[in-house]
Amino acid sequence: MTERGVVDLRGLEYVAPNLTVQTINGTASTNFYLRGLGFNDFTQNNMGPVVTYVDDVAFPYSTMASGLMFDMAGVTVTPGPVGTEHGQSTTGGEVKLRTNDPTDTFHYGASEDIASYARSRSDAYVSGPIADGLSFRLAGQVRQGGGWQTDPLNGAHLGDADSWALRAKLKWTPDARTTVMLSGHVVRDQSEVVGGVPVARLIGSAPIPHLGWTQTEWSARNAFTDVIGRQHGLKPSENNWFWGADLHIAHDFGPVTVTAVSAFETEREAEYTDQDATAAAQADAYRTIAANSFTQEVRLANSHASDRLQWVVGAYYQRSRMNQAFPFDYTDYLPARGYMQVSTFGLNQEATSQFGHVSYRLPRNVTLFVGLLHEIDDRGITGLTSRIYGGRTLNFHGENTAAAQFAGQVGVSWQATKNVLLYYKMSKGFKPGGFTANNTQVQAQLDPFKPESVLTYELGLKSDPIPNVLRINAAAFYNDFHNQQILGTILIPNYGPLSQLTNVPKSESWGFEGTIDLHPFRHVFVTQNVGWQRGNFQNFPTVNRAKTNAYYARTGVWKAINDNFSGVDNGQPKLTLNGQLDWRQAISHDYAVEFGPNWVYRGAQAMTPGGTGFYRLPPYFLLGAHVTLRPASDRWQVTVYASNILNRQYFTSGGQATTTYLYIPGSPRFIGGRVSCGF
Repeated sequence: MTERGVVDLRGLEYVAPNLTVQTINGTASTNFYLRGLGFNDFTQNNMGPVVTYVDDVAFPYSTMASGLMFDMAGVTVTPGPVGTEHGQSTTGGEVKLRTNDPTDTFHYGASEDIASYARSRSDAYVSGPIADGLSFRLAGQVRQGGGWQTDPLNGAHLGDADSWALRAKLKWTPDARTTVMLSGHVVRDQSEVVGGVPVARLIGSAPIPHLGWTQTEWSARNAFTDVIGRQHGLKPSENNWFWGADLHIAHDFGPVTVTAVSAFETEREAEYTDQDATAAAQADAYRTIAANSFTQEVRLANSHASDRLQWVVGAYYQRSRMNQAFPFDYTDYLPARGYMQVSTFGLNQEATSQFGHVSYRLPRNVTLFVGLLHEIDDRGITGLTSRIYGGRTLNFHGENTAAAQFAGQVGVSWQATKNVLLYYKMSKGFKPGGFTANNTQVQAQLDPFKPESVLTYELGLKSDPIPNVLRINAAAFYNDFHNQQILGTILIPNYGPLSQLTNVPKSESWGFEGTIDLHPFRHVFVTQNVGWQRGNFQNFPTVNRAKTNAYYARTGVWKAINDNFSGVDNGQPKLTLNGQLDWRQAISHDYAVEFGPNWVYRGAQAMTPGGTGFYRLPPYFLLGAHVTLRPASDRWQVTVYASNILNRQYFTSGGQATTTYLYIPGSPRFIGGRVSCGF
């Protein structure tokens, strides 16, 4: 991860196959797609199909995990339905971040990373014993600079990071069978965001700005910043606090180990984005979120990994509360709106689940496994209002949705030889429904979307055909969806099209992924990840946003052009490739050098159902490289690196904001150096 520059959640798509992690309007908020499963939730008030964990704690809202990828021990990406062995049930999978634990001996270290555009990343940690059976770890990170965008209208600069984070862990082992871990963290983020690049004018005849790749426009009117209580001249930026604490207790009773995980997470987010990426006040937005989540998990498992029978049973509880406010500035969106507006709402959610998983190893190295879970989810949206400043106020009554479903998996694995394992499994995943709460104008927008379920078939291989030379892991999958949740479109009469989370009655996807690790010669190490997927909507009646926008452009009348997107591709990138080549060699008895390139390819992605033209993000290829010098003791290392060496123009996400369709650009070439040490 360090060599590839993976320092945040978005970077994970560059080291895992069939994974897409997209920023929302260039902000700290992210949406996950894994094997095509995911959705674009602008308001971030729904649980995604892919859940992020940090040290076994599930984060129901992905933004809560912002800024926590430092002092890392590793990351695991698990695709497909999960939840029968731990934590939260999902349909798409999970991303598990593992941070370093306290150590029984004293260690400390630091790193400094300086790169183009005055970017700086500083990390440090200290870890060691306090008393017999008691140890601690304290780690922190500071990020500054790195903004590479400018406003052509005034030369202003945008995109600098400005954040810090701390994590503390206290580990107590009163005896050989008991471990108690108390952890806490805090993140402060005042970073500027990445601005968009307008690519098409959807409404009206005004020309869109012709911007260079590293340019963007923005302008927060003084009247708007007065309303939201921020300073004049505000840049698109974050103003966030994230903090939380968790307690892990595990005790081995002999045949059974009991584990309990309690956690409380808090999110205080305030971010300003200029969503049309022009100097006009047509879609300026300021979002505030006050949210918290409490989770409690208890599980029992057998203590001996060598037993033929392996089992785990447990229960999981999650409760969250959220309040959001969305002030918008549409003052220059004339004659359609021409006003400022604020939407507010509250969200209450509670879920419980029970799970169990059993596996049994038969003769001839055949293992059968089965898992089952049952989840009850209840959530409601309350107090939603949409108020026009100096005008009318729309009040909407609350809505509730509840779901209770079973999910699970069954399968078999066969250790065919010492170095080859084959497996097959069928999994049913379940995810509760929720609400769209973005810019609400009519009560129908608050109709809850239904729960999502998927039946997944997977056939896989894990092998070392030539030990220490060649490793091949691969899997093929097929997903059969019912009521898949995606971002669709609703047309508000005399207002225009708005995004709305909705259900696809029937859809499917299929594909494969694989990883090849190759060590063909003494000094050469190659890793290549391959992901390929396809998917179709089999029955999906909805508003065709592209045709609806085109009709308004011709006639000046809003009319919903409805289509059934049966047979239409689901839009996810068909081919994703990422890998690296390293040459590792000792240059003397005391020192070694490591160098090589890394690469990423991502296929085109449709941002709306059936999207073509500018509604489809173009494919891109990126090339990077690094050179690292380290001593034999490995106590320090010095690295020089480059990302996007070819300085390719590429875009990571896109969307519509009132009159304009825009893309969020990716970073240009960065050249930097990193010095790290550990003692």
